Amino acid sequence: MKRLHDWKDPLILLAAVGISNIGAWIYLIALNLKVLSMADNSALAVAGLYMTVPLAAVFTNMWAGSLIDRLNKRKLLILLDLARAALILLLPLFDSLAFIYAAVFVLGIAGSMFAPTSMAYVTLLLKPAQRQRFNAFRSLVGSGAFLLGPAVAGTLLAVGSADFALYTNATALFLAAMLTVILPNLDGNKTGSDEEPINLKLIRSDLIAVLAFSRRNRYIAAVYLTFSAVTVLATALDSLEASFSILVLGLSEQQYGFLVSIAGAGIAAGSLVAAVLGNRLTVSFLMGGGAIIVSAGYLIYAFSGDFTGAAIGFFVLAFALAFANTGFQTFYQENIPVAMMGRIGSIYGMAEAIFVILLTLCFAVAAELLAIRPVIITGSLLILGVSIGLSIYVSKGQLAANKIQSETAV
Repeated sequence: MKRLHDWKDPLILLAAVGISNIGAWIYLIALNLKVLSMADNSALAVAGLYMTVPLAAVFTNMWAGSLIDRLNKRKLLILLDLARAALILLLPLFDSLAFIYAAVFVLGIAGSMFAPTSMAYVTLLLKPAQRQRFNAFRSLVGSGAFLLGPAVAGTLLAVGSADFALYTNATALFLAAMLTVILPNLDGNKTGSDEEPINLKLIRSDLIAVLAFSRRNRYIAAVYLTFSAVTVLATALDSLEASFSILVLGLSEQQYGFLVSIAGAGIAAGSLVAAVLGNRLTVSFLMGGGAIIVSAGYLIYAFSGDFTGAAIGFFVLAFALAFANTGFQTFYQENIPVAMMGRIGSIYGMAEAIFVILLTLCFAVAAELLAIRPVIITGSLLILGVSIGLSIYVSKGQLAANKIQSETAV
């Protein structure tokens, strides 16, 4: 009974994450297809959506971490969910790409703050022994969103419209906020009012603190940034996913939605395996091995010629992605101080966002000038190279840690 009680709050948090993720997939698919239609099937226009979010992160992340580490994290999570729900309710009123990009930019600001805030709150909520299994379950919940989100989006688009799908997304975010209200307040009465106000001096001081942490912990910083490189490349490729599937492979919008659902099945299977095995899998294996298989899935997808080949590639990369993300999140929780998670996550995230913008723009322009498939293949090969480097590096780090532990034991 005690063990079940220990998981009560984490399960509530998982429910909130699941509802929010389902809404996010509805939003993503509806908005992608709407923009693709409004922009006369331009891959560059759709890629613009993917560049807007990291652009918002660059604008936000320099100061967001300073705010996150000094505010009540549960209250901030609730506020961010409600703010995103309100803005998405306004999206159907916009009839131009400029207004849509502006709204997505503001949503990106909220999302940039939500991710590091959520990571810090989760780390406070969980016991160390719960983290790896929770992260696997979180991927499993995310895979449920992969499966249900596109299916729900397809149904909503069939019986209603993209606007109706966006209203559903706003409702999901509101429900997620209400579930977060139930969770415990782990920051006491922390409001940030007793702290030094956010200004350029404080931001500069926090940046120096993050750089100092990175110099003292070069292995942690290197692993984080190398894994981020895999994420950056994957995100840049994902910006061409809808265009490649519909314009090159000739899939219908319904087939594309089903393709995303197949990826959800892959993440579900991978997350379930990771959750069942629990702490028996090392973090280095989850991150390094998972990243290599992710790159293999991208290559299968890149060389596919029909729905079947694309589906196999999606399943493989999604299955491995569950392992890679579980390993990375556990690594982050075990090695980054909770008191600095907001600042470190935000500043590292800013660097990641800058490279996402640059690579997404490069891939989109190359796809417009040349062809989409060669760009997908090149990006997949780059992911493979970085993943091999990550695997070698984390394996060496694990061996060194094991050696230190054995010498200490003697």
